[in-house]
Amino acid sequence: MSYQLSAVVADVELLREQTADLDHAVLAALRQDFALLPMTPQLVQELTGGLPDYATDEPHAERPFRLVLSPPLADVLARWSTSGPVAYLEAEFAGGLGHQSAVVWLGGEVSWGPRYDAALDRPRTEWPINTALARLGAEPGAWIDPFAELGLHLERDTDGWLAHGRRGLSADYWDELAEEWELRQSDPQQQPHRPGPVGDWGIA
Repeated sequence: MSYQLSAVVADVELLREQTADLDHAVLAALRQDFALLPMTPQLVQELTGGLPDYATDEPHAERPFRLVLSPPLADVLARWSTSGPVAYLEAEFAGGLGHQSAVVWLGGEVSWGPRYDAALDRPRTEWPINTALARLGAEPGAWIDPFAELGLHLERDTDGWLAHGRRGLSADYWDELAEEWELRQSDPQQQPHRPGPVGDWGIA
């Protein structure tokens, strides 16, 4: 199964304030009072006044994102960060192979990154998305890393995040899904009630 992520993550109140007047912004609740904002082509156009640009080749260390963070788009996210840290996160996995990338703004400028990793052979705390989430203020918990602690494994693609955001699901709903997922992992013979993540970060 595959996993794809292209989203901004920040404090939920920060994102609510910054996106209140946007027609194409859909916020999905995460744990610890964070929210995820899927970066759809429609949203990028609304934010920048122009069509989004996507890299034609595979991301790499020098160009870590498939979505090109154009100066107008980067300026918007930098401006949002004057109210608190803001991260843009990307990940693509299929059959256990893929990459992840992240960058964090704070105080109107890039404070960390961008960082790209396709090997993921370092400690989990040093993976780009985990590092970015820690810089946002994500706290350790019962889950293996910040990615799972906030619930980023609970949907596999932008359409999934949009659907949950539009349904206005609360953080309690994410906790229930997390408990269901944890139960399935502790009992491999149990058939899943709902298609969900398996393996490392839900990438199979």
